[in-house]
Amino acid sequence: MRAIQVATFGGPEVLTVAELPEPVPGPGQVVIGMAAADVIFLDTLLRGGWGQNFFPLTLPYVPGGGGAGVVVATGDGVDPAWIDRRVVVRAGAGYAERVVADVGEIMPVPDGLSFETAAALVHDGVTALGMDRLGMPERGAWVLVSAAAGGAGSLLVQLAVDAGARVVAAASSDVKRALARRLGATITVDYTRPDWISRVREATGGGAALVYDGAGGPLGTATLDAVADGGRFITYGSGDGLAAPDSEVAARRGIQVCTPLLDGPPNRQTVRELLGLALERAARGQLRPAVGATYPLERAADAHRALASRATVGKSLLLVGGARAAG
Repeated sequence: MRAIQVATFGGPEVLTVAELPEPVPGPGQVVIGMAAADVIFLDTLLRGGWGQNFFPLTLPYVPGGGGAGVVVATGDGVDPAWIDRRVVVRAGAGYAERVVADVGEIMPVPDGLSFETAAALVHDGVTALGMDRLGMPERGAWVLVSAAAGGAGSLLVQLAVDAGARVVAAASSDVKRALARRLGATITVDYTRPDWISRVREATGGGAALVYDGAGGPLGTATLDAVADGGRFITYGSGDGLAAPDSEVAARRGIQVCTPLLDGPPNRQTVRELLGLALERAARGQLRPAVGATYPLERAADAHRALASRATVGKSLLLVGGARAAG
C-alpha cells in the first residue's frame, strides 16, 4: 500500500511516499481503507521533532492521527459485520491507504455525512466541543475566538453563535475573517494589527466575557488583555508554543484561566463521547466543518507547508482513495 513516511525529522520535504506492507489486523483490531485523512497543525510540529517527551515517535513513522474510510478487514474477536461499514478512526497514523486500529477506536459515520466532513471532526470536533464545555458561552455575552478560521476555531464560532453569544472572531486575513462572518461572527478583527486588543475591548465594552485562545505562544499570552474583568480565558493553541498568561494579573482582575493542554489528553471515553456528539450534530446540520483545503496523499508536504505558513483557511485533509481501492 502507499503511505507517507517520515524517515528523519525535518521540514515538509521529509514527507515522502513509500510502499509499505498491507497491515494485518490482530485480535480486537480492524483495518480501514482510508478515504480522507485528518491533517492538524500538531502533525507539522511532530514531523520536525517537537514534543518527543509528550508524543514519542520511533523513526520511520507514518504521520497523522486518523480520518474516515471503510472497514476492509477484521481480526479475531471483532464482529465481521463491521466489514464495508463507513467509519471514523482515531489512531496512531492516518496518511496511508490502510490503517490498523483497535475496534474501540472506530465509530460509524452517520448516514448522509461525507467522509470529508467526518474526517474533519476527528480531532477538531473533539477539541471544539471540549472547549465549549469548559467555556459554556452564555446568551448575549461577548465571546472572543482567536484563530477563528482554523479547524477548531471555526467550530467554536458556530457553537458560541448557536448558544446565543455575540462573537468576536480574530483572524489574520480578509479571507479568514470573511469565513468567520459567514459562520455568524458579529465582529471580526485582524490580530496582526498592533491595536487589535484595544479594538476588541472597545467593541465589547471592556473585553470579552469568554476568550478561546487558539493561537497560543506570545499572541495567546497577550490575548489575556482582551478578557473582561471577572471573565474566563481558555487557551488551547500550541502553534507557537503554549500561552503563558500572567497568573498575578489574572488573579487581580478576577479572570479564570483554563489551560486544558497541561492536563493531558482526554481519556478514550471522553473522546468517544465528544466525537459521537460532533458527528450527530454535523449529521443534523448543526455543526459544519469548514474544509478549506484538500490534497491527494502524495501532496502531504504541500498541506504541511500551507499550515505552517498560516495560508490555510479552515480545515485541511488528505484525500487518500484507499476506500475506493478497497471496493
